[in-house]
Amino acid sequence: MMKTLFSCITLFLAFSGQAAQIFNVRDFGATGNGQTFDTVAIQKTLDTCGSSGGGTVEFPAGIYLSRPLVLRSKTTVLLDAGAKLLATTNQSDFMKVPGDWLKARSGSEFNPFISGNDLTDVTFTGSGTIDGSGYVWWGEAEKARQIRPGYTLPRPGLIGLENCQRVLMRDITLQNSPEYHFVPSECEDVVVSNVTVLAPAGAANTDAIDPRGCENVLITKCHISVGDDNVAISSGKRSPQRQFASENIMVTDCVFLNGHGMSIGSGTSGGVRNVTVKRCVFEGTQNGIRIKSQRGRGGLVQNIIFDDISMTNVDPAITFTAYYTYNSAKDPVQKPLPENDQMQPVTEETPIFRDIHVSNMTATCQNSAGMIIGLPESLISDVTFKNVKISAVTGLKIENATGIQLHGLQITTQQGDPFILKNAQVEGLDGR
Repeated sequence: MMKTLFSCITLFLAFSGQAAQIFNVRDFGATGNGQTFDTVAIQKTLDTCGSSGGGTVEFPAGIYLSRPLVLRSKTTVLLDAGAKLLATTNQSDFMKVPGDWLKARSGSEFNPFISGNDLTDVTFTGSGTIDGSGYVWWGEAEKARQIRPGYTLPRPGLIGLENCQRVLMRDITLQNSPEYHFVPSECEDVVVSNVTVLAPAGAANTDAIDPRGCENVLITKCHISVGDDNVAISSGKRSPQRQFASENIMVTDCVFLNGHGMSIGSGTSGGVRNVTVKRCVFEGTQNGIRIKSQRGRGGLVQNIIFDDISMTNVDPAITFTAYYTYNSAKDPVQKPLPENDQMQPVTEETPIFRDIHVSNMTATCQNSAGMIIGLPESLISDVTFKNVKISAVTGLKIENATGIQLHGLQITTQQGDPFILKNAQVEGLDGR
């Protein structure tokens, strides 16, 4: 984790000392009137900045309506106070091949509103807003989810960066993405600081910040209220360079309101290691801390630390599950966990969760305290709780788990026993 801190501090110093040319989008023909498309002018500004060796692309106050845009290296996108970069409401503008967007088979058929591949030294900053006009997408997505629980209707994201190094996002607001808001994929040295991410509670799959297969990431002092995961760390494929595709990630001093919590997964086949979540507040969140995966999408998740966490009115506080498809948060139909599930062969994509530490946490829950449920062939192992207090209607279910150590885990329930055990080896139950 020291490498993460060192990299992030170095990144901040590098950007704060960067003397850049300023390229004002108004000078390239952008109107900022919210009615006329400014795509050509903005893209020309970005291209000129990149070909000039880098600099700052500045958006003065105004509403800049645009189709999808492509970033260049060594570029700072500066949104001044009162500036909004607003996505088109025409869905076909996002499609790589024109057609009926409702017939798209995957999100790869769309361009994100803002994209960048193989870049270095990219910054988003200022007091302005990037708005994805998601309201024209969410209705159909929710219809599809009601028909097929857990289904994600393909849509574009707001900002997608792939294979980039030294990415800094600070102080701005991201809102109303059609789907995910900010997805850095296979990136290194990423800092997200003091960023606000907003979407309505019912906007399906509008995750806020989703590092995928990234190394050295700091997410700090962010304020998030969305319709899906507040933060989701995943590793859907293996890295040819590293044993763990996602590693050395810190989430600190964030406030999570509506959303599906602080998540790891559900794709973990590339491995996740060295994640620390500290000093975060959850209020009315539909999950608290969550590690989620399933057979066929799993991998090794280890050395995970949750510390100094405060939760109020969450549902539930803890979800560590290798049966994710059976308990996806807020699906309209919840499938019951399989009874007497039989062992299956362990493969490279079997979920393995181990070495997880929860300390100094308080939580009040709307219903259940939560679950720790592994597979018969892959028990969740070596989980420690220290100074944790949870108040809930029903207790914590622990199943297919070993090496669960309770050093001051107090669960107060309105109904039933605070701990519901099945095929679980638990230490510290005070003789119960």
